[in-house]
Amino acid sequence: MTTVRVPAGWPATEERALAVQDELRGRVVLDEPGPPPGTGRVTGVDVAYDDGRDVVVAAAVVLDAATLDVVAASTAVGRVPFPYVPGLLAFRELPAVLAALEALPCAPGLVVCDGYGLAHPRRFGLASHLGVLTGLPTIGVAKNPFTFTHEEPDAPRGSAAPLCAGEEEVGRALRTRAGTKPVFVSVGHRVTLDAACAHTLHLAPRFRLPETTRHADALCRRALKETTAPRQES
Repeated sequence: MTTVRVPAGWPATEERALAVQDELRGRVVLDEPGPPPGTGRVTGVDVAYDDGRDVVVAAAVVLDAATLDVVAASTAVGRVPFPYVPGLLAFRELPAVLAALEALPCAPGLVVCDGYGLAHPRRFGLASHLGVLTGLPTIGVAKNPFTFTHEEPDAPRGSAAPLCAGEEEVGRALRTRAGTKPVFVSVGHRVTLDAACAHTLHLAPRFRLPETTRHADALCRRALKETTAPRQES
C-alpha cells in the first residue's frame, strides 16, 4: 500500500479550494469522444474513511474493458487533507486517489469515479478535477443525483432521462438494471455524455453499479479495515 503525500500547496481552506475550482474548471475538455466502450483498459477509483482516526484509503482497480477481468489494483493510505464541505469532497479524496493511480503497474485508460463530474453545483466534481489533473479520460457514476432534477427513466435497462440544472443537462439518470433505481452519469473530462452512458452500461452487465466501482469499493473498504485494525503483539 502506498503512503499518500499531499501535494505542495494543496488547499487547506474553503476559500482557496473554491478558487482552485474556478481556476481549473475551464480546462475541462467536453468535445472528445473518449475511448470506445469495451476497448483497452478501464479503471475504477473509490475511497473509504475512518474519520475517528483521520485516515483515508483510496483504491484503483484496472479491468480489461472487453472481459471486465481485473488486470491490476493498488491502494494508498494517508491523513484526510481537507475538512468535510459539501461540493468540495474532491479536496479530501484526490491526493489518495492520485497516489493509488500512480502506484498502478499499467496505464489506467478510462477512469470511472464513484461521484460526479459536470453534475456538480460548480460543474467541477471529482471526475472532472481528476481528469484535469491527470489528463486522463474520466466519467462520474454516482448513486444519487445531488441537487439536480430528473424525470424517472423508463423501466427497461438502458433507459435514460436528463439530469438538469434548470435548462442545462449536466448528466443523465441511467437505468442499468430493469426496474431498479438508476445511476447518475456525468462527463468528467475528455469523454462525451453519450459515451459515458455507453461505458456505464457496458460496465454494469449484471448489477446496478459498474464493475469498476464494485471492485474499487470492496478493495478500499478491505484496505481501510486492514489499516485501522489493532496490531497484534508478537
